[in-house]
Amino acid sequence: MDMHKEMHIAIVIDQWTNIVGKVTCENRPSKFDGFLQEVKAIAAGLPVAYGLEDTRGYGRSLAMFLVGHKLTVKQVNPAYTSAVRLSAPMTFKDDDQDAYCVARVLRDMLDKLPDAQQKDIFYTIRQLVNRRDALVKSGTMLQNQLHGALMHNYPSYKQYFCDIDAKTALWFWENYPSPSCLLEVTPEHLGEELRKVSHNACSTRKAQEILSLVEADGDTTREFQQERDYIIKTIVQELKHKKEQIIGIDGELEKLIPLTGYKLHTMPGINLNMASRIISEIGDIERFPNADKLARFAGLSPVWFTSAGKGYEQRSKQGNRDLRSTFYLLALQLLQVSPSGKPRHPVFHEYFQKKVKEGKTRPQAMVSVMRRALRIVYGMLRTKTEYRPFEPSED
Repeated sequence: MDMHKEMHIAIVIDQWTNIVGKVTCENRPSKFDGFLQEVKAIAAGLPVAYGLEDTRGYGRSLAMFLVGHKLTVKQVNPAYTSAVRLSAPMTFKDDDQDAYCVARVLRDMLDKLPDAQQKDIFYTIRQLVNRRDALVKSGTMLQNQLHGALMHNYPSYKQYFCDIDAKTALWFWENYPSPSCLLEVTPEHLGEELRKVSHNACSTRKAQEILSLVEADGDTTREFQQERDYIIKTIVQELKHKKEQIIGIDGELEKLIPLTGYKLHTMPGINLNMASRIISEIGDIERFPNADKLARFAGLSPVWFTSAGKGYEQRSKQGNRDLRSTFYLLALQLLQVSPSGKPRHPVFHEYFQKKVKEGKTRPQAMVSVMRRALRIVYGMLRTKTEYRPFEPSED
């Protein structure tokens, strides 16, 4: 089936890949019963398997409907569909051809394709993570815009607010978007305001420092300064609103993650955000019978290329890129070294050094750490237990 926002296209093929029927279905739950009856009529009593290319987006409602009727529903990777399309002597693309390619993949890989059985809780966590990512991305764009605007008004702003979107900094930009707003402000008055906003973290000395740096910058006032000040104020207001939304999403995730029974947050290097990201991509761990399957899903399994009895191992360029990047960030956390030179997690640091001594390059050793972390995460998800650090024997 080729899934779309308003209409789904289904192509029914037999075991010899002959097209025996076509069914269209509106993307509305009230139309799913009629779709199912049409497919059954075409199948004429023969067993039917359903392959859906998009079971996390537009096709999720239909997928869950079919699963609820205890039918065989498989999730088809778009990469497989594209490979079938490109294998044709003449390549073209339309909805019917896409649905036919999905059906071809379903027939050839029925036993290898994952089941479309993602529970609502994992789907909801994924939606929250995607929403959070969108807010963070748009927030970064706003910060860049704020940087550009402040470079004209406050050339030395980094010397007194190194974190441009901190609470105190945002308050200052919103109330004093340009030096012209500080003309009648005394160090004592500004210091009193800063103390209230920063909960006594800033003082009159900080206010004096700001006013001195502003004076050293010279006159930065230009024409239409009031309009440019308005732009800075709106950017700051939007940044504050997005921060509030992110905090709200984190609160929802804090309520949902415990309901899964997973305790990934107990592992060093995994906070709420990373745990949510891992769970949203993996979903129900029962989909993966062992850690090797999960490693292949994440693109952390090596690929062998052999010919004439000779071969070599190469890094996989396939798999779930989001999950792979998450484990890369986790590996960086596990290999961190404190300013004093002491590893934060000695076991993983020693494992990394061991792989380097064995002849692996540092990127290859990093993949080994990622793979080891994945095995630990798999065990924690499978047994729903907390992280237990490795304790070497006293012998």
